[in-house]
Amino acid sequence: MPLDPAPVQFRKWSHPSRDQARFTLSYLTRMLRLTLLAPDNVAAILDGRQGPDVTLALLMEPVPAEWTEQFQSLVAA
Repeated sequence: MPLDPAPVQFRKWSHPSRDQARFTLSYLTRMLRLTLLAPDNVAAILDGRQGPDVTLALLMEPVPAEWTEQFQSLVAA
């Protein structure tokens, strides 16, 4: 006889107050920019093959939309 799984209980979602918010919209926008990095660039950064000047502060600045230009400016630097 199979056992019935315990019922799942969901909490009602509510919008956090400003005091509870952990991220500002500005910070979130800058972090979302990282999703625009070319896959080759992400792999190079994770493998430690990025240029010595590539820092999180640099990645928070706007990067070229063209993936080839990104590689030249970030990884090959």
